Amino acid sequence: MLSFKGCIIMKLKKTSFNAIIVIIIRVTVKRGLTMRGNLILLFVAMIWGAAFVAQKTGMDYVGAFTFNGVRFALGAISLIPLIYFFSRQNKAQENEGEDKAIIKIGFMAGLVMFCAISLQQIGLIYTTAGKTAFITCLYIVLVPLIGVFLGNRLKLNTVLGVLLAVVGLYFLCVKENFLISYGDFLVLICSLFWALHILLIDRYAKNLDSIKLACCQFLFCSLFSMIIALTFEEVQLKTIIEGSIPILYGGLASVGIAYTLQIVGQKYTSPSNAAMIMSTETIFGVLAGMIFLNEVLGYREIIGCILMMVAIIIAQFDLEKYLKKIKGL
Repeated sequence: MLSFKGCIIMKLKKTSFNAIIVIIIRVTVKRGLTMRGNLILLFVAMIWGAAFVAQKTGMDYVGAFTFNGVRFALGAISLIPLIYFFSRQNKAQENEGEDKAIIKIGFMAGLVMFCAISLQQIGLIYTTAGKTAFITCLYIVLVPLIGVFLGNRLKLNTVLGVLLAVVGLYFLCVKENFLISYGDFLVLICSLFWALHILLIDRYAKNLDSIKLACCQFLFCSLFSMIIALTFEEVQLKTIIEGSIPILYGGLASVGIAYTLQIVGQKYTSPSNAAMIMSTETIFGVLAGMIFLNEVLGYREIIGCILMMVAIIIAQFDLEKYLKKIKGL
């Protein structure tokens, strides 16, 4: 028969064992959720990479703002059944205050998205899908750089990333007369707005309904686009039907599926991790341009792409942390 002291020791051992099991389960669940988020964002990158082709070919039929207005309307409509389904299941959790917050954040996110996608869509008229993919993904470098102006410390990886990105941009876009093309310049400004969109979603989306927020920002983006389209473009149902394939892909896949999955995926991973994974859309974009549009990059542009990809990767690593580890060896 165990003594009182022996019982206490056994109890402590059992408690410690249970605590270890709980810790292991929590770590495993956390890693599992992170992996899920990463895979979701990789799938998003694949969809977006191919979307550059759809965006470029879609303008063979309709104007840039008409294309965006219709595609984002389709994206918003595609989410309505999901919103209805989950609202019926979670009636007890409905919060009027949350809905007001979703409209507010959706308006801001939709406005930023409108600026980004409009600049990108017009830029595609004057440049290739592959170059657009790489220039757009400069937002990966810009995310931590903008963080400096928000109070974050300037890190070595951010400095090196920016320097390499600038050199890469020179090889990719700057011509012999030291001028950047109109299309490349528009896409460059567009990347700044995508960086702002990443930061906006990360700051406000974690405590809001992902699907409702996605639908709301799509509606506002579509509204802003259609206002411009009806003012400056000739909107015809016939041309919209003729360009239905790229418009449907841009609306249902690139908007309805991808942007929603971005919001969901970002909940399970860090902003820098999300930015790095989604940067692979550059590779998918170049491949899609080569396969479907027969685009070819020159040697200068290939060097620029490589440098920009290295810059994107370096911008995500804490080089100071690794240097400290090396010094400690």
